[in-house]
Amino acid sequence: MSIAISDLPGMQKTDIDRLQNLGITNIQQLLVMGKNKQDRELLAQKMGVSPRYVHKWFALADLARLPSVGVEYCGLILHSGIISVAQLSQCNAPQLQRQILRLQVANLRRRDLCPSFSLVQSWIQEAKQDKDSNRFKA
Repeated sequence: MSIAISDLPGMQKTDIDRLQNLGITNIQQLLVMGKNKQDRELLAQKMGVSPRYVHKWFALADLARLPSVGVEYCGLILHSGIISVAQLSQCNAPQLQRQILRLQVANLRRRDLCPSFSLVQSWIQEAKQDKDSNRFKA
């Protein structure tokens, strides 16, 4: 499964163009180019953007590579405080679901959009089984 950089939530057209000019068109390429903090900071420097943007894109890409998360839920998980697959693998499902519910009620005033408990469990289980979860450090 190859996810285009442009599919990550919140990506601006100018940032997509800058990444593509550096040969980064999908999340796998971003994950390889930014495998550690120094690489991500160098990438930010090459692009002329704040390193925090590149760190955010990297976190989204890391989470999105899990099939049950994808681009649909990576932003939601990130905004609930989880910044990597490795961190997700250590989560407690009931606690994470409550965290997401609080976030959605606070921001959207909607309880019905919260992912099901079984889906949250799937994310965590997939993260635990992910062979790359220890390779990428936020």
